[in-house]
Amino acid sequence: MRHYLQFSDFTREEYEYLFKRAGILKQRLKAGQLYQPFIGRVLGMIFEKSSTRTRVSFEAGMAQFGGHAMFMQSKDTQLGRGEPIEDVAQVISRMVDIVMVRTFEQSIIDRFAENSKVPVINGLTNEYHPCQIMADIFTYTERFGSIEGKTVAWIGDSNNVSRTWLQAAKIFNFKLNLACPRGYEMTVLDGQTYGPEHFETFNDPYQAARNADIVTTDVSVSMGYERETLQRKKDFINYKVSEKIMLQAKAEALFMHCLPAHRGEEVDPEVIDGPQSVVWDEAENRMHTQKAVIEYLLLGKIED
Repeated sequence: MRHYLQFSDFTREEYEYLFKRAGILKQRLKAGQLYQPFIGRVLGMIFEKSSTRTRVSFEAGMAQFGGHAMFMQSKDTQLGRGEPIEDVAQVISRMVDIVMVRTFEQSIIDRFAENSKVPVINGLTNEYHPCQIMADIFTYTERFGSIEGKTVAWIGDSNNVSRTWLQAAKIFNFKLNLACPRGYEMTVLDGQTYGPEHFETFNDPYQAARNADIVTTDVSVSMGYERETLQRKKDFINYKVSEKIMLQAKAEALFMHCLPAHRGEEVDPEVIDGPQSVVWDEAENRMHTQKAVIEYLLLGKIED
C-alpha cells in the first residue's frame, strides 16, 4: 500500500507515468468517453482547512470514475471534539477505499497514514502541497514537454507550495529561484540537501525572475497566518508579480498561481489575467492529475 503525503513520495519515473496517464484521462473526458473503474468505491475527504479547488477537483474526479466522494469537515466529526487522529484513521479507513486529508501540520496526516488501512493523499498541509505542484508541472509539460533544465522563479512567501516546488526541482532536475524578504527564507524540512543547481535564494525579485521559464507566486498570508496579515502585507509589498517582473523572464514564460489570488497584492491584474497566465489550466489540471494518482494508488499502472 502506498500513500502520497509529500511530492518526494513518487519517483521521476512514476511521475512521468502519472503525467501520461493524466493526459489520457483528460483526453477521454473531453471526448465524452465513459471510464468508471471505481463504481461502488468511496473516497473519504477530510477537511480541517476550507477549500474550493481541492474539494471540487477530488469530488468531480471521483464522480467521473463512477465512485463517491464523502465530504467531512472536522467540525462535523469527532475530530473537532478531540478524538485522536489515530482512532479516526482506524475507523474511517475501514469504511472507505481511499482518503484525502487537508489539514494543518504534516504530522497530522503522517499519523493518519500510519494508522490507515487504505491509501492516503495529502490535499494540503502547512508544510507541503504535492497535488498542486503535480498539476503545475503537468500544465507546463502539456505546452513545452520536459521541465528538466528549466528555471522556476518563486516570488513571495516561502510556504508549503514553494517548499513542494523545491522537492520537485530535485526530482525533475530543474532550478528553483526563490525571492522573498529577509526573515521569510525557506526552511527545508525533509532533511534533503539542495545544491545551487536546484535552488538559489534572492532578495531581489527581478533577479530571481531573470530568464525564468515559469514565474509563480501565492498569497502573502496563507491559511493559519491571518494574525500576521498587516505585517506580512508590509513586508511583501515589493514582491508583487508585475508586468515589469514578467519582462525579466523568457518571452514564452508562464505565470502560475495556485489560487485563490488577491489581485493588486501578490500579483497585478494585468499578469494573472494576461496572455502568459495559465492559472485556470492549473486549476482544471488538479482534477486530471489527482485522478491519475487515485487510479495509481488503487489499481497500480494501467497499460492501455
